Amino acid sequence: MYDDHYGLSERPFALTPDPKFWFDTATHRKAMAYLGYGLSQSEGFIVITGEVGAGKTTLVGHLLATIDRERLHAIKLVSTQIEADDLLRMVADGLGVETAGLAKAQLLVAIERGLHAVARTGRRTLLIVDEAQALPVTALEELRMLSNFQAGGHALLQIVLLGQPEFRAALNGSDRLEQLRQRVIAVHHLDPMERDEVEPYMAHRLTLAGWKGRPDFTEDSLDALYRGSDGVPRRLNQLAARVLLQGAIEKIDVIDGKLVDLVAADIAGDMPVVASAPLPSPAVQPRGVPLPMSAPANDAITISADRFAAIEARLEEQDSALRRVLSLLVDWVEGNEAAAARGGRAA
Repeated sequence: MYDDHYGLSERPFALTPDPKFWFDTATHRKAMAYLGYGLSQSEGFIVITGEVGAGKTTLVGHLLATIDRERLHAIKLVSTQIEADDLLRMVADGLGVETAGLAKAQLLVAIERGLHAVARTGRRTLLIVDEAQALPVTALEELRMLSNFQAGGHALLQIVLLGQPEFRAALNGSDRLEQLRQRVIAVHHLDPMERDEVEPYMAHRLTLAGWKGRPDFTEDSLDALYRGSDGVPRRLNQLAARVLLQGAIEKIDVIDGKLVDLVAADIAGDMPVVASAPLPSPAVQPRGVPLPMSAPANDAITISADRFAAIEARLEEQDSALRRVLSLLVDWVEGNEAAAARGGRAA
């Protein structure tokens, strides 16, 4: 709804990675430089790691959108704790190799033939494996073996591994992966964006979505966006989208830090609730353990009443927000019906 309210052509902060919204933060610029260097070597492994939401998938999408398809045949796999044999079959599928009924030895031969077939077209094969931290060591060893395939002294396959920080730790800490480590030619860890990158990041995505300056963002709102997301792109997108939704509900044209903080607290479920534990009964109190001091009965009632009052206030806020959302939905539906009645096109 907020895109209609603010006159945007699409949602600028969707959580689904979209290469169109690629933004060159300092860390992503370094990652692309390492990828460029690694690809120029035409062999070995390139390892990119980052926290959840750091932009690894978006990085891959940008890479695939920029590579020369006349020189590289790219295969992208997303690992979901698949075993070695299944991984090999996925690679074979990416090469267009039929795998039905093939034993492992036959499968390896078929993959090598598929790599040679690609090479005869004048292209190299690039294998990109996302979520590499989910791969067992046996599967990683199979990837290393695939990197051995050569033709005329040149590698037929180059591999990019993307994973969360634990993958880098596992890669460095496992003796069984020593041979794979020796074939890693470039490594980069995606860091969160810096505070001064938040404003251009926001403006970039909003502009691509047709933003004309409405809503505007105060300086303290940018501080709050950074503080509430720690500079992690996906978390920033989530927070910014919720802020715009709240702004549309409240019909706010200037987003300030207070609004961002309130939305961030709502996302975090930041409702102060004091957990109450029943006092142990004297009948079951262990010997030698003194009974805890308890508050007077009147104080306990006061605390309980305050807690219920806070809950009721919170529920009233949520009910009011829901009513505003429903009102916007009704306005949107009625507007479409009116447009259709006039012979126009519904939004």
